[in-house]
Amino acid sequence: MKDGTLLKDHVAFLTGAGAGIGRAGALALARNGAEVVVTDLDPARANAVADAIIAAGGRAHAQGLDVTRDAELEAAITATHRRFGRLDILHSHAGIQIPGSLEEVTPDEMDHSWRLNVRSHFTAARAAMAVMKPQRTGSIIITASNSGVQYDREMIAYCTTKHAVIAMVRQIAVDYARHGIRCNALCPGFVDTVFNAGFESQMGGRAALESYVADTIPMGRWGTPEEIAESIVYLASDRSSFMTGHALVIDGAESL
Repeated sequence: MKDGTLLKDHVAFLTGAGAGIGRAGALALARNGAEVVVTDLDPARANAVADAIIAAGGRAHAQGLDVTRDAELEAAITATHRRFGRLDILHSHAGIQIPGSLEEVTPDEMDHSWRLNVRSHFTAARAAMAVMKPQRTGSIIITASNSGVQYDREMIAYCTTKHAVIAMVRQIAVDYARHGIRCNALCPGFVDTVFNAGFESQMGGRAALESYVADTIPMGRWGTPEEIAESIVYLASDRSSFMTGHALVIDGAESL
């Protein structure tokens, strides 16, 4: 499993890590030596990822977690610190994609988008900061999207929340840089995972989405979860030690 000691003795807490980018990130962090706490709304998916890491020689623990439950999320992060005596990496990844324009998205759907795509990250970062600040070290990675640096047609809830979370990341970065804590936003473009269901529905089906990817993205292809995972390792490690408050866009030049 391990192809290096880049993150040896590091403890990482991950949300939304049961599939797609979150899963790939968990595997990559563990492969680089981190002890990984894998959480997901679906406990079975979290366990499957942890089992894969352990089977490959890595160290991992799993639990089901609903990140919209503030107390539950805070308790899970606090328990991780209590168990291992440190917390070095937070990758707050859980989110939702609800398609629709202003007239199509309901207030309840906007609230749900906000709770998952902004508030849960706020809550996770706040809990992590409570243990990272006394350590005077730590890397907080929050998944936004390239939708946070551009505007997607008829995706008001998604774009609004992704722009907001990048602003939050930058605010955390400037407030806590002198405490040794870095905070960066991960901004993937189109990666071929189930998370694209909202865009697929909006565009009229899989074939239309495939056509969009081929015709609109300058590189003419999807990204892979493994490609995004390499960026997660970079942001988590000292390779990015002078980077904070950055929105790291990985999208094949789609947003340019």
